[in-house]
Amino acid sequence: MADPDRIPPNLRTLLILEILGKSDRAMTATEINEDLGLPKQTLHRLCGTLEEHGFITRLGADRRYQISRRLRALGSGLMYSSRDQIARHQILLEVSREVRETVNYVMPEDTGMRYLDRVETDWAFRIQLPIGTNVPFHCTASGKCFLASLAPDARARFVASLQLTRMTDATLTDPDRLLEELATIARHDYSLDREEFLEGMVAIAVPVTDPQGRFVAALAFHAPTQRVSLEQAIARKDVLRDAADKLRGSLFPDD
Repeated sequence: MADPDRIPPNLRTLLILEILGKSDRAMTATEINEDLGLPKQTLHRLCGTLEEHGFITRLGADRRYQISRRLRALGSGLMYSSRDQIARHQILLEVSREVRETVNYVMPEDTGMRYLDRVETDWAFRIQLPIGTNVPFHCTASGKCFLASLAPDARARFVASLQLTRMTDATLTDPDRLLEELATIARHDYSLDREEFLEGMVAIAVPVTDPQGRFVAALAFHAPTQRVSLEQAIARKDVLRDAADKLRGSLFPDD
């Protein structure tokens, strides 16, 4: 049973909807409350509000609640919006089958680049960077891909704000050298990780952009140096570029 004092008030109605949404039958307020442990008066008030606004309903004089039209419409909308994630993952699968390495879809956040989606390689020997991992901007292929997408002045300010922590002997910790590389990346439209983040790992990334050419995410793959050289990674850049075009079409189908 949950501690009712530890359930934030704005979360309580969502938990009620979650319990009903997972159930294969209508439930009484008492049955719903078995998992919540809220005061009875509070539980009945919340259920009454949800019923009044069309998220749950009772049939006639039945005391049992079940999901209603509005909640079903919400669920349908969430399922529909997930189509973009499904399409994106299918594109990552295509890339992974072709390059035979781990493929990542990475987006910038305040604390670094976040792995939003990935397809793992089939090789037993692989480098684990799970979904949800945050990695630095300055020493990863995806991070440098994002930095290079910024206008030169903004790029310089961003780099000046970063703590250029040395992760390996190859990490660029001099701001001027990093800015030189970012300018090269902006011209070539792909970026490399030359064992700058992890020793024994190389990576390549290309930008995924919106119809106006603005950076949305980085599409990348990484591999151990025992299996893939930088030259071999660069030779596969067009696979990533073609996939980035497909992702743009999937994300912005009307443009």
